[in-house]
Amino acid sequence: MNKTVTLGKTGITANKNGFGALPIQRISTEDAGKLLRKAYDAGITFFDTARFYTDSEAKIGEALSDVRNHIYIATKTAAQNGADFWKDLRTSLSLLKTDYIDLYQFHNPSFCPKPGDGTGLYEAMEQAKEEGKVRHIGITNHRLSVAHEAIDSGLYETLQFPFCYLATEKDLELVKRCQEENMGFIAMKALSGGLITNSAAAYAYLDQFDNVLPIWGVQREKELDEFISYIDNPPAMTPEIKKIIEDDRTQLAGNFCRGCGYCMPTCPVGIEINNCARMSLLLRRSPSELQLTPEVQAKMKKIEDCIHCGQCSAHCPYGLDTPTLLEENYKDYIEVLNGKTL
Repeated sequence: MNKTVTLGKTGITANKNGFGALPIQRISTEDAGKLLRKAYDAGITFFDTARFYTDSEAKIGEALSDVRNHIYIATKTAAQNGADFWKDLRTSLSLLKTDYIDLYQFHNPSFCPKPGDGTGLYEAMEQAKEEGKVRHIGITNHRLSVAHEAIDSGLYETLQFPFCYLATEKDLELVKRCQEENMGFIAMKALSGGLITNSAAAYAYLDQFDNVLPIWGVQREKELDEFISYIDNPPAMTPEIKKIIEDDRTQLAGNFCRGCGYCMPTCPVGIEINNCARMSLLLRRSPSELQLTPEVQAKMKKIEDCIHCGQCSAHCPYGLDTPTLLEENYKDYIEVLNGKTL
């Protein structure tokens, strides 16, 4: 059973498993190439990357350029003006070894780019599409207000937004609105930045939404193998999986750090906020020895240097009180170091 998703009016139809290529920037070109090729050989055809993801685009270009016409490539630009837009696009085309991008997305802008807004961004995107360098126009975001504005505008063919079984009613409304407007919905953070550890439960939940294409961040072959196995044997929403989801919602719902990293690197004292602010959850949900190394201890100790400047909170798309979260997580961390079990 090969389940597919069509991304709204784009007509792009791909297997329900999209390949999220952010993590492959952390591994070698050779290892990344093996993963990308294995994914393609198994039937995965949608690959999502970004100019911001260091060498991710180059690794995709190296591994998949010979099958370019059999895959869909989505990439992103964080440009703030037309000139930088064209610079990013030229770079992406070169690294990806292609002359067109299937889906080009504005990367988490703080506003919704529109014609006449003074930035020149949307005008550049339209020109790129007219020239055939871009086939479809999308936007990614972590802010509900920007996401709704993008849907309202009618300017975008796809929306990429965090969506998993920890979703709120407001998140579900976005999915519904996209379906009503025939706008593709790409689910990022489908494993909530690693806090969801049961991929079968994550898949079964998202499988309930016919218009949602999840992109799974893959870095290790065993992770990829799990998602490949779901192509022919998609997990069903069983009572056991429902129980896993209910338990995780109880533990994780509310004010927790999603690890999106958009507060970075604004911290003036160098705190690695996107990991330190969710350390308590990481300790509960992964082998604690991974989080207790001298290197991680040094990173957590920097929380003591917090000057409560508020820059991290100001950049948090979820409106979290980040300094308080850091303090709470540091307290839990010290207790674990002292032998207490969370």
